[in-house]
Amino acid sequence: MNAVVEARRNVRVTLRVNGEQTEVLFAPYKTLLEVLREEMNLTGTKHGCELGECGACAVLLDGVPVLSCLVLAIECEGRSIETVEGLARGSELHPLQAAFADLGGTQCGYCTPGILMTAKALLDKEPDPGRERIREAISGNLCRCTGYLQIYESIEEGARRMREEAK
Repeated sequence: MNAVVEARRNVRVTLRVNGEQTEVLFAPYKTLLEVLREEMNLTGTKHGCELGECGACAVLLDGVPVLSCLVLAIECEGRSIETVEGLARGSELHPLQAAFADLGGTQCGYCTPGILMTAKALLDKEPDPGRERIREAISGNLCRCTGYLQIYESIEEGARRMREEAK
């Protein structure tokens, strides 16, 4: 009985999301995906399979892509969380976002936030990856619309733009 009562109590946790510290109140059993979407209104991260198989919910946790549907939000206190909402710089798109828009890397767009975050993690570590490395990095992100060619090309172009910005 105590476990049931405990599970119904909310916890107050300070999360660092997209560079901002925020105190959030939620049930301790909620996943990071649920807290981001339902408590913080960051709906760019998508509900997909909720089984860790599609990659639609990928966010960066301390710079590493994770499936937010498989991570308890309570485990994220004190860690850096980055969502797709954190990519843009004000009204200016991140180079990856701009490349996806310019080259048609999205179709319906549902998988795009997870792919963008996974690609960003790759490019932060490897500024000039080859096509095979890109393919490997996003292998956990499923897309039903594009056939992946435009996605690969968009990531390559985003990488080029990021390298140009870094000069």
